[in-house]
Amino acid sequence: MKQGYVYIMTNKKDGTLYVGVTSNLVRRVYEHKNGLVDGFTKKYNLKQLVYFEVYDDISEAIKQEKQLKAGSRKKKKVELIVSVNESWDDLYGSIT
Repeated sequence: MKQGYVYIMTNKKDGTLYVGVTSNLVRRVYEHKNGLVDGFTKKYNLKQLVYFEVYDDISEAIKQEKQLKAGSRKKKKVELIVSVNESWDDLYGSIT
């Protein structure tokens, strides 16, 4: 069973949000921060990790990612971020 992570990236407090899933959070956030992958996070300069969850099984992380992406931005995503990171600090230092 492979571990998984659901994470949220942003460019500033109450800014644009990106929800992703990965099996290697440190590597994936590094890629976002350094613009190594073309796409949404690079286009909108989303370099701050403001939320993440750890799952024992990657399939559970994928299910949660889908639920978050389907939900309202102001409702679910912002509430999750504020519940663990009220000041929207970049959490990358806490995982490296």
